[in-house]
Amino acid sequence: MTTERLFLGIQQSITGQKWIDRLGLRETNTALAIAQHHGISDLVSRVLAGRGVTVEDAPEFIDPSLRNLMPDPASLTDMENAAGRIADAIDRRETVAIFGDYDVDGACSSALMARFLKHYGISHSIYIPDRIFEGYGPNPDAMRELVVKGASLIVTVDCGTNSAPSITAAKQAGADVVVLDHHQLGGELPEDATAVVNPNREDDISQQEHLCAAGVVFLTLVQVAKILRERGKGAGPDLLAMLDLVALATVCDVVPLKGVNRAFVVKGLLVARSQSNAGLAALARVARIGEPLNVFHLGFLLGPRINAGGRIGDAGLGARLLTFDDPAAAQSIAIELDRLNQERQAMEAEMLVEAEAEAMLELSGGGGASVIVTANDHWHPGIVGLLASRLKEKARRPAFAIAFNANGVGSGSGRSIAGLDLGRLVRKAVEKELLVKGGGHAMAAGITIERGKLGALRAFFEEETAAAITALREKQSLSIDGAVAASGATIALYEALQRAGPYGSGHPQPVLALPHHILADVRGVGRDHVRAVLRGADGKRVNAIAFRAAEGDLGRFLFNNIGESVHVAGNLSLNHWNGSVTPQIQILDAAVAN
Repeated sequence: MTTERLFLGIQQSITGQKWIDRLGLRETNTALAIAQHHGISDLVSRVLAGRGVTVEDAPEFIDPSLRNLMPDPASLTDMENAAGRIADAIDRRETVAIFGDYDVDGACSSALMARFLKHYGISHSIYIPDRIFEGYGPNPDAMRELVVKGASLIVTVDCGTNSAPSITAAKQAGADVVVLDHHQLGGELPEDATAVVNPNREDDISQQEHLCAAGVVFLTLVQVAKILRERGKGAGPDLLAMLDLVALATVCDVVPLKGVNRAFVVKGLLVARSQSNAGLAALARVARIGEPLNVFHLGFLLGPRINAGGRIGDAGLGARLLTFDDPAAAQSIAIELDRLNQERQAMEAEMLVEAEAEAMLELSGGGGASVIVTANDHWHPGIVGLLASRLKEKARRPAFAIAFNANGVGSGSGRSIAGLDLGRLVRKAVEKELLVKGGGHAMAAGITIERGKLGALRAFFEEETAAAITALREKQSLSIDGAVAASGATIALYEALQRAGPYGSGHPQPVLALPHHILADVRGVGRDHVRAVLRGADGKRVNAIAFRAAEGDLGRFLFNNIGESVHVAGNLSLNHWNGSVTPQIQILDAAVAN
């Protein structure tokens, strides 16, 4: 067991966290060995060792190979049946309907399948349900309508695992259904499905449960292409050229960046930078991205715009955009998604004020609620997931936001903290009949609830999680990868650290401490952000920014300590502005420098 070591002796930072050295003695020795054996810099070696990378694995981790990391698609349960049925549909020139989810993963998964079918000249359509009127996943009416329109095969992507009645309806109407999904199972598998490929099935031993739906779809298409080659149908489409869609979905669905997911993102970013997908290129233009695409752009600039259609507009806009080859048509939809995203941001800001006010009431007195549950009759159901995420960040505990309609039925979304499986908690609430339905992942879940059961749900959450949340909050800490001075926070260091990326879920960005730096300047910028200038002992300076911090403990600390020496912890990033590129520290935390 690794002994926890304080970093800079910080037992409690301004945000209530203790700072610990990410590396124990064993990891420190591994970092030294990586540096010596492979000529990798000391700090990058620490980053690798602190994330479990061994001396032997370091070279491939730095340059992940899809060939070496790609699992055998046939290792996934039911893959042969799924791939065989899709191949049969292509052989027989059947009409295929793609039923996807309304988020980025669903849009990318739908576009992947559509582009593959288009290569073979197969008649196909994409159906994305309306978030408000139809909810998540297949519904019987929509499935029957797809059959009426000629589909003899329906492929559900990023949904379907928990939709047995809808799949039965499609089967009775005369269509086969293949499910390609990654969501946790909330009951029995749909027995009327021709195949259910889901690495989170209990009988799946592929060890690919970290895949997003687009990753599952990609593996399926690899297997379909193999079957079609064996049947003499030619080489098939260039699937590697579609890895930009897999990378986008992998980042936006916040699945762990391990195994083949790392290769998907690294290689997918290379494809994305070529701008071969007209839809992604158009989105990058409207988002005014003036630099090579990186993980931040996928997760925080492109993803939210694709999601905007599903949240407050036409749910199918994002999926259609990603299938376009015509730049003009793509630009038109990208502009509409950008407009919807701006509208969504304004609505979110207004709703967040109400949600935070309610959350503060729940947190007042004693330790406060273990799981925050906020609700409102006037909120837009497409934005509750964003509210839950903001509340979780602010309160550092799981949070739900629920939008009730005129009939007293609420659509809600929840976000969790590391260590508490929210999907499992929601499924238990469904079993207790506290929810109409619900499901999700460890870190995120969706629910449908009747107004009269809201109080009982809050009590259930408290009973189930109070002890666990208290323990998790007591252990809250910030893991530090190393220390750097303002003079060392350079573009060259940033580029060196990127060799150990991409960073995301399961592979966090390096956190660097800047000890004993003077807060030379502090000012508010934009919406609730704080910009600062840090000066080291040698007089060298580096710019810094704390996002959404102005009204919190961190922002107040920065403003109150102008001219003082402090310890700061954050991520090293680059700021692109007016054609110039400068390093900056994204401040995560700070502490008094004794």
